[in-house]
Amino acid sequence: MRRLIWLALSLAIAAPPGAADGIADGRRQELQNLLAQDCGACHGLTRRGGLGPALLPETLQGRSADYLATIILDGRPGTAMPPWRPLLTPAEAHWMAEQLLDGASQ
Repeated sequence: MRRLIWLALSLAIAAPPGAADGIADGRRQELQNLLAQDCGACHGLTRRGGLGPALLPETLQGRSADYLATIILDGRPGTAMPPWRPLLTPAEAHWMAEQLLDGASQ
């Protein structure tokens, strides 16, 4: 039992920052860039809208992170919103959705 506790503690201490959600800090920066550049190409660089709708906390009010992550992953058929599932994990899409809801990195 003591070995299991020691192992659990050592793994928790050795875990890199951001490991709680399974996304390393370097990957978070890549996702921030994706939000700014790739999403910004259609939703506006300040996310105030463009080809796609605005992605501001006030325009996303009432939407859950799970709902937004599903749209990020699967796109919206019949619109210009592509599916990002081939490039993102569900955890990454959820993290991005939370960033949008929080208004982070605008």
